[in-house]
Amino acid sequence: MKVSRLAASGALAGAAVLALSGPAFAHVSVQPEGAAAKGGYAVVDFKVPNERDNASTTKLEVTFPADHPLSSAMPEPMDGWKIKVTKTELAKPLEVHGKKITEAVSKITWTADGKGIEPGYFEKFPVSVGALPEDADELVFKAVQTYDNKEVVRWIEVQQDGQEEPENPAPVLTLSAAAEDGHHGSTAAKDASDKTTTAASSDSAASSDSSDTTARVLAVVGIAVGALGVAYGVLAGRRRSDA
Repeated sequence: MKVSRLAASGALAGAAVLALSGPAFAHVSVQPEGAAAKGGYAVVDFKVPNERDNASTTKLEVTFPADHPLSSAMPEPMDGWKIKVTKTELAKPLEVHGKKITEAVSKITWTADGKGIEPGYFEKFPVSVGALPEDADELVFKAVQTYDNKEVVRWIEVQQDGQEEPENPAPVLTLSAAAEDGHHGSTAAKDASDKTTTAASSDSAASSDSSDTTARVLAVVGIAVGALGVAYGVLAGRRRSDA
């Protein structure tokens, strides 16, 4: 009886955990491929799960943050989806790499031209974005998910500090600290290349020095052998004369 009660309690607890965690797993979310460092560029994936058993997701609209506009946002081509990039004029131009940017991507829309995301599946929508802001710790993207039965789910609610997670939270991209050298690894690669070049030059110089030493030794040996040959010839000539 005790075993049965324990098993029943465990099953109820497991069901409760699944019931509470299920919606969280079903959220539209955004994650970087690697790191999304402040001031740098990154590829981010908008992960879209299908929450319905009898309908497919056929459209995704992602609105980009207006308070931190991004000068570049390029979606990756995807089979089975048409992609539309919408740009908006900026009230205050951005300066990126010495150039003034007067417009930024405000929304990207993916529309299925096939089956879309069928029940029981999810799909990732990759976008290359940058330059990421240096004065923010996160970026909020609002997403709208549309099913082929015309149902629309708006993932637009912003998480408030100290409050429970909203029912339809907006995807949030967390930004990491900026790279110290500001080149996101390019300096390290250059240093490695310089070390390789230096090592190769040292090996070449060492090989050249070794060859020079060998040549000098052989020259000295050759001179000595030649001198011995001359001396032997002189001595042999004298012996013949004496005879």
